[in-house]
This record gives sequence, C-alpha cells and structure tokens, in this order.
Amino acid sequence: MGFVGLNVLTTRRDPGRTSGSGSRCRRSSVVCSVSNVDSALVSKAGKADLKWDELGFAYVNTKCFVKCVYKDGQWGEMTIETDPYVKVHIGATALHYGQSCFEGMKAFTGKDGKVRLFRVDENAKRLQTSTERMVMPEVPSNMFIEACKLAVRENIEYAPPYGFGGSLYVRPLMFGSGARVGLQPADEYTFVVLVTPVGDYYKGGLSPVTAFVQTKYDRAAPQGIGNVKVGANYAADILPFQICKSKGYPINLYLHPKTGKTVEEFGTSNFIALKGDSYVTPDSPSVLPSITNKTLMHLASEMGMQVERRPVTVEEIADFDEVAACGTAVVITPVTRLVHNDEVIKLGNYDDQVGPRFNELYQNVRAIQNAEVEDRYGWTFDVME
Repeated sequence: MGFVGLNVLTTRRDPGRTSGSGSRCRRSSVVCSVSNVDSALVSKAGKADLKWDELGFAYVNTKCFVKCVYKDGQWGEMTIETDPYVKVHIGATALHYGQSCFEGMKAFTGKDGKVRLFRVDENAKRLQTSTERMVMPEVPSNMFIEACKLAVRENIEYAPPYGFGGSLYVRPLMFGSGARVGLQPADEYTFVVLVTPVGDYYKGGLSPVTAFVQTKYDRAAPQGIGNVKVGANYAADILPFQICKSKGYPINLYLHPKTGKTVEEFGTSNFIALKGDSYVTPDSPSVLPSITNKTLMHLASEMGMQVERRPVTVEEIADFDEVAACGTAVVITPVTRLVHNDEVIKLGNYDDQVGPRFNELYQNVRAIQNAEVEDRYGWTFDVME
C-alpha cells in the first residue's frame, strides 16, 4: 500500500510563531505521493553527517517524528513534528498509571540501495495485543505500517548506508494523553513514531557474553503483563539491570517468579538454545513473544531442526550445545557463560566463540534484512511502496 492521497500535516519551525513549548512552528497540509518522492528520497539515504562506523545503540536526534491523536472515538490526521518534545496534560494516564505501550523494529538500507522495514506487520499485530491488554484503542495495521514508513521516509538520510552494519531503529509509542485522576482508561491517546540510527546493541556485535541470573528480582508476575510490550515491564528491569552491569555483566536472565526453577527470558530478549537437532525456547505466558524469535524458529525449521517451545529448567542450561539471547536490537547474542548464585557455569561446546548454527541463523536473517538474498517470505517492506 502506498501513500497516494494520504493527508499529512507537517509542523515546521517558523520565526513568526511560537508554540507553548517555546519552539517556533507552522502547520501546513501536504499530500505524500510515491510517484513524486521516490527518486528524490532514495538518493538521500545515508547522507546525514554522521560517522556510520562509530554508531552505538544510543539516541541520535533526527529531523522529525510522526504523530497521530485519538480523540472523540476516532483517529485524527497524521502530523510530522520537528520539535522533539510532546506537550502532555499533567493528568495524563500515561504519567500516573503507566497506560502506555510501544514497539521496536529496524529499517535497513539494502545492497540494492533500497530502504526496507523488517516484519513491520508483525509489530503492528503485537501492538494491538498490547493495546487490548492496556484498554487502549487499536491502531489499525495499515495505519501503523504507513506511519512507520512515513517516519523512515522523512528521515531517510539517517538510514545507515549498506555495509556499515547499522540500521534505522523505529520506535512506535502509544500512550494515554487524556487527563484522569481515578484509575480508568484515558479519553485521549497519542501515537507517535520516532526513528534513530543505531549500531550494535552490545559492543563487538556477534560476540559471546556472560549472563547474570537474577534471583532477587522478577521481571513480571504470573498472569500479569509480561507478555505485552509495555513500559512497566522494562521499568521493573532498570534496577536489576544496573546491578547486573555494575558486576560487569551486559545481560541478565530472569527465572520463573514463583518457583525460580525454570527460565523466563533475558531482560530485553528471549532465551533460545540448541541441543542436537532441536531449537528450544521457553514456553511461558509471561514472556514477550519475540518477532526475532519467531523469525529464527521459522528458519531453524527450514534448516531441519525440531522447534520446541517448552519449560526450560535452570539445571539443563549447561547441557545445551549453544545458548543465546535474541531480539530486535541484536538478532542473536551468544551466551557462553552464566553466573548463578556466584557460580560461573560454562555453556555450550564453543569456548568464547559463536556456535556454528546460531552463526548460520544470524547470517541468514541479516542477509534477508540487507537484501543480499531474495526475501522469499514477504518479511521486508520497501518504505517507498
């Protein structure tokens, strides 16, 4: 689906008018059309004045973001905002009760020079699961995908060029912006999509790490909100993660909050492992369904592996051939050591090296994302189409 006829309001700085936040802006209505933006925008990809080979996983300011407000039972027009601040009512439910959810995906500049989003349709579905749980209005899939494409297109010069290993991280966010004092859903919601260029989440890229098992904190409660992508889940991990990093470990692993005997997931990633011809990942209602994990399971099955979604005990982790964390930011991060109750446990059959099959899976995903091989699955979405 293209953007022909999509009305978009743009907010741009103008010396003649000052908004409430102090920025100067004006609004004008524009119509985006694929036919008149393709050639101009494609040539701008990767043209921002940045050192692409030095990118980390940190926020870099870009040109603008996309915004849309839900009010009076319907979504308004999408706007393009250049001021990186959002004015929010002091009584907003997002501020008081955490009524918010978000998504994360990436856009890649392919070998052919085109910029594509990876599995954005799956992110749209997952956001809908989150909004339902948080009693928020649904963002229709076509609106979600178009907003993400628009945000990338408007910031196309910040999409890292092919060959540098970077990507344009896309963060859709929805929050209750209507004022409430009592505990109840808001009457107004704001949906935004921001983008920022990123490099590797962990320094060194596809390099093995040591994980720290959290025994004093839980990520999510049984029958809670661990299976949806909401800010509260990540807020619960801030303190434990800081403790983990202070001990020198870049990643932490959570166990079942009630029994402490089975694996849930890493702080921001799913747990995956290989044993013989089996691809194993925990089956828990408190784990966030990872789109990367879904991708890897599909590819592993094609490689002849048996995909197993089942409880994974702490004791059996040391018996796996390969162990890793998987997620949007990293695809795969191999884990070769685990610190549990002050005991360092060696994992896998490869001493501080990436195991061959996880390496193959990683390379297969990256090849699709970078348009180095044909996308036979329909997973990539050209932002110009």
